[in-house]
Amino acid sequence: MGRSRRTLPEELLLLALDPTTGTTAQPQSLDLGLAGAQLVELALAGRIAPDGDRIAVVMPRPTGDPTLDSALELLRRRGSPVRAVHWIGGPRLGLRQTYLSHLERCGMVHAVAGQMCGVLPTTRYQATDTAISREIRARLDSAIRTGVPPDPRTAALAALAHAVGLGKHLYPGNEGRSSRSRLRDLIRHDPMGGLVAHAVMDVQNGVAAQPRRAAAHAAHPAQAGPGRPAAGVPMQPRRGAAMARAAAH
Repeated sequence: MGRSRRTLPEELLLLALDPTTGTTAQPQSLDLGLAGAQLVELALAGRIAPDGDRIAVVMPRPTGDPTLDSALELLRRRGSPVRAVHWIGGPRLGLRQTYLSHLERCGMVHAVAGQMCGVLPTTRYQATDTAISREIRARLDSAIRTGVPPDPRTAALAALAHAVGLGKHLYPGNEGRSSRSRLRDLIRHDPMGGLVAHAVMDVQNGVAAQPRRAAAHAAHPAQAGPGRPAAGVPMQPRRGAAMARAAAH
């Protein structure tokens, strides 16, 4: 895979990066979204494909992207298709920092050292080329404004942005309510992006990892959202929800 095109995890992270504070919006759910974005990127590269609510490796050949190839190898080692919700809910320690460091090496962001309360060291990240972030945002805005079905990459990015709760960051306040609603509706334009986005939301909601009924999913593609379980999927008991939240950290 050439580096002339940004990957979905990179684009999702740039969308979440606040240009004023240098921090990422929705940091806990963003980690889940980055794991999901890796799946979509691998699917777009023809390495994996959905198999019901599971993910199957169809071509184990490396993509040339080390972080994606690490995920692909882990999927290959499973030996059989894995449920998206299990994959996304698994340990993903350091994934956000891995991508921030990668963006820094590529020259798309630069790290700014600082302190919290004058004592604790912190690192913030500022975009070095705001035109890149504006171009990513413009694709979402165009899809929302025109209503024209977007390309699969933009549709998947919209689905992931909605799933991790970036709607209020991108389109805040009452004036952004209709845009947030249309952002959610874009989830139906890419099957793989929709599958992954619903899995991200299921993990956040502590939903039991049971096969999603295809009929319910087709009839209500846009009803799930941050804080709301998808139709037809029962909630876990409280202990299960705590375990899912722990996986998100």
